[in-house]
Amino acid sequence: MAGVLTDWGLADDSEVADSIRLIVSELATNAVQHTFGQSPTFTVDLRLEREEQLRLGVTDSHPRWPQRLPAAVRQDNGRGMVIIRCLAKECGGQLTVTPTAEGGKTVWIELPWTVPVQT
Repeated sequence: MAGVLTDWGLADDSEVADSIRLIVSELATNAVQHTFGQSPTFTVDLRLEREEQLRLGVTDSHPRWPQRLPAAVRQDNGRGMVIIRCLAKECGGQLTVTPTAEGGKTVWIELPWTVPVQT
């Protein structure tokens, strides 16, 4: 994934690249931890649309949608969606969840792409 972003012109050491890596890491972790082993695989989809918007999605086959816990809840985990939403918002983006035809879901992050695309 990092190589693709670099090929598209995003500096590997930029804050945006760090945010994207953390978002994907949190989404992948959620796909593993919160499907209770019922979704043995997940996929990561990375798209650059019209050189204006980066869409990254993590798809798993579990029907349970992500839950956002209130900040006051004290526990060791459950903050992934809060982190993801904050990072997306800081980058000017948003989070959406869409169902898959197979009964799972894709968590999408859409971020504005302001880097000139390398060709």
